[in-house]
Amino acid sequence: MMVNSLVSSLVMQAMDIANEKGLDLVLMSPDAKPPVAKIMDYGKYKYELEKKKKEARKNQKKIEVKEVKFSCKIAENDISYKVKHAREFLEKGKHVKLRVFLRGREMANPEWGVDVLNRVWPMLEDVGNLESRPSQEGRYINMYVTPLKK
Repeated sequence: MMVNSLVSSLVMQAMDIANEKGLDLVLMSPDAKPPVAKIMDYGKYKYELEKKKKEARKNQKKIEVKEVKFSCKIAENDISYKVKHAREFLEKGKHVKLRVFLRGREMANPEWGVDVLNRVWPMLEDVGNLESRPSQEGRYINMYVTPLKK
């Protein structure tokens, strides 16, 4: 009982000091024994925190993902043309998502799409890392390639 009255009198003293200075009494860690409070301008504190968060977001690296689409019945020269674009994206440091769209009866043979992506991968091996092997998601067979670390 005596401890509670001592703590409440300390809190009242701290509140008086904060009011005199025109600041706020902020409870920093309420679970600590004894609880830790700080006298500060709470509005300015929140503003500084928001400013730090914004700065951290601005300096964050954004990953761009480019998508290159193929079909099951694609000719070899079309594959090389699309692979050329994928190579350019990887050399610029962008991630590439390779997709094969399955139409109609091609859905019955998804291994055709996997075969197309397995023909594409050796052409990109020297500029990229295989992030995920060809896998089916609905009507698409997807493969994800990231650029090599420099």
